Amino acid sequence: MRAAVLVDVGRIEVHDVPVVPPGAGDVLLRPIAVGLCGTDFHIFAGHSNYNTNTRGEPVPLQESPQILGHEIVAVVEECGRDVRDLRPGLPVVVDQGLNCMSAGTSPCEYCSTGDSHQCANYREHGITGLPGGLAEFLTVPAINTIRVSSETARERAALTEPLGCIVHSSDLVQRANARYRLDSATGANRVQSVLVSGAGPAGLLFIQYLRRALEWDGRILVSEPNPVKRALATACGAEALDPSVDVTEAVLAATSGRRVEYLIDASGAGALFRQIPGILRKQGTILLYGHGHAGVDLSVLNNVQFLEPTLVSPVGASGGFLADGRPATYHRALELIESGTIDVAPIVTHRYTSLDQVGSAFAGAHKQPEYVKGVVEL
Repeated sequence: MRAAVLVDVGRIEVHDVPVVPPGAGDVLLRPIAVGLCGTDFHIFAGHSNYNTNTRGEPVPLQESPQILGHEIVAVVEECGRDVRDLRPGLPVVVDQGLNCMSAGTSPCEYCSTGDSHQCANYREHGITGLPGGLAEFLTVPAINTIRVSSETARERAALTEPLGCIVHSSDLVQRANARYRLDSATGANRVQSVLVSGAGPAGLLFIQYLRRALEWDGRILVSEPNPVKRALATACGAEALDPSVDVTEAVLAATSGRRVEYLIDASGAGALFRQIPGILRKQGTILLYGHGHAGVDLSVLNNVQFLEPTLVSPVGASGGFLADGRPATYHRALELIESGTIDVAPIVTHRYTSLDQVGSAFAGAHKQPEYVKGVVEL
């Protein structure tokens, strides 16, 4: 089969690679839509490599090339002999993370508490070295798939995984023992203002999730340098701030000096940590969703720690399992998309129609001012 293979930092080539035959509990899938994630771009650029050896050291791409793509919609091509609830031709979304349920083993301490992305034996298609969806075929455990309604557009379904990450992150914040809460019944402890740093796909999904899934009616501010993304954030129900102006002053003005009780880092911008003491209320909550945070010295945390914030640092779309063993959070996210509660269509601004276009998509298209989210449709 053909696959877009990351053979070195900054270089993707289309190669012929073997098809992995499905085992008894597996399905062979034909990817039809794969979302391009910021994590993919970080790996491509050499900023991250999550394929590690037993010592936790990154395995060089020259030694182990990777097939990226973990936001996957696919059609079932072939079912293993023990798979009874799927058949060829059905569209599905994929939980790319392999855990105890995927392996059919007794749950480890993490899987038993619904924290499957921290599974003791966790591996991930498209991220930790296992082949991802930017290929003609992909083999995964059948239990890692969720059926998609035939009426759901493939590019919309491709955002199930990122929306699942937002759902999981928000669940962890609600579970935290924080001073200020979105759902607090008392005014003194209720979050009055939220600041979302970054209006890329994650930031836009956070805004919609707050407004349309949680039905939270407080003030949502968003800091975003790109005017296209600021316009999308406004349409989602936020008040957009241009960080080229003084964000701290803008937040103080918008909150009458109170500052925000809840800060969502959806950008991974290191400079944000310099601003936190001026924008976050004492004992507020910080959701560290973005990755990267380059360009700052760790000493910036001194004044952040002085605030005694609640720090929540989620990864992936954990959240337990359905009765049939399938991932509950992916099911919830797909329902939000299929019902129209979360409108992901405006987020997808770029579409690519073949594996041959993947290299150019990674080479710089995502840096264009009008780019928000790309999907490869195969």
